[in-house]
Amino acid sequence: MTNLGDTSDREITTVRVFDAPRELVFAAWTDPRHVSHWWGPRGFTTTTAEMDVRPGGVWRFVMHGPDGTDYPNRIVFTEVVPPERLAYLHSGEGEHDEVQFASTVTFEDVGGKTRLTLKGVFPTAEARNHAAEKYGAVEGGRQTLARLAEHLDAAREVVSSRVFDAPREAVFGAFLDPATLARWWGPDGFSSTIQVFDPRPGGTWKLVMHAPNGTDYHNESVFVEVTPPELVVFDHLEPVHRFRMTMQFDKHEGGTLVTWRMRFDVPAECERVRAFVTPANEQNFDRLAGILKGG
Repeated sequence: MTNLGDTSDREITTVRVFDAPRELVFAAWTDPRHVSHWWGPRGFTTTTAEMDVRPGGVWRFVMHGPDGTDYPNRIVFTEVVPPERLAYLHSGEGEHDEVQFASTVTFEDVGGKTRLTLKGVFPTAEARNHAAEKYGAVEGGRQTLARLAEHLDAAREVVSSRVFDAPREAVFGAFLDPATLARWWGPDGFSSTIQVFDPRPGGTWKLVMHAPNGTDYHNESVFVEVTPPELVVFDHLEPVHRFRMTMQFDKHEGGTLVTWRMRFDVPAECERVRAFVTPANEQNFDRLAGILKGG
C-alpha cells in the first residue's frame, strides 16, 4: 500500500551546522544585502529584483551561471517564523519554468551554533530526478550552504597574517613572555602595561594600552586554548570590542606564518571596527618583526 504522506522519493534534503547563532544565519537568508554574496552553487552570482520576506511576499532573482546563462527564479513565501523557520514555493521562470518545488528551511539552535535543514519537495519523483540530473540540485544545495558558511565567517572576521623571518618557537615565545609582549603589543605609538598574564585555558590576561594622546584603554581577556608553539585562542571581553582571537603559528619556508583571526558575534560590529583594526594589526606585526630582529 502506498503511503501518500511519504515524500522521500521526491525530495532533496541538505543539512549543515554553522558556527554562528541562528539569528545571524536567519538574517543572512532573509536580507538581500547578505543573500547576493552567497546564494547559488560555486561560480554563480545572484541579482535580486525584489525580496519581501513575509507570508505571501515574493522574492524574484536571477542566478547568473559561470557560462553566462541566466536562470530567473521566483519564490513566494508561505511561512515566516523568525528565526526558526521559512517555507516557500520555488519556481523557475521563462524557459526554466519546469523547475517547481516547495521548500522548508529550519534553523535549530545547538549550543550557540545553528543546524540548518533545507528540504525541497517536488511534485513527482521524476521532477526531483530531473532537477538533480539537469540542474545539479543535490550538489548545488551543498555548495550553496558551503558558500553561506564562508560568508558568515567573512562577515564576522578580521583576518591578518604575516610571514616572519624567525623560527616558530621564537615568534611564539615573543607572545608568551609578558616582558617581551609589552614591548610590541599594540599599534604604532602605543605602549602597554601588563597587569595579569596567565596563558593557560581559563587564565586571565589584563593590560592597559596607553595611547599617544594619553588615553588609557583597559583590556581583559580569558585564554581558551594555548598549545605551544602552534596556537593561542582567547576571548577578548573588555572594554568595548568583544571577540575571539585565534593566533596560529605555522612553519613557513624556514620562517613562521602568523595568522590572526578576530571573530565577532555581530557582523555589524566587525564592519564598524574593520577599517581601523586591519591597519592596527599590521602595525602590531611591524613592531613584532622589529623585536624579532633584535630591535
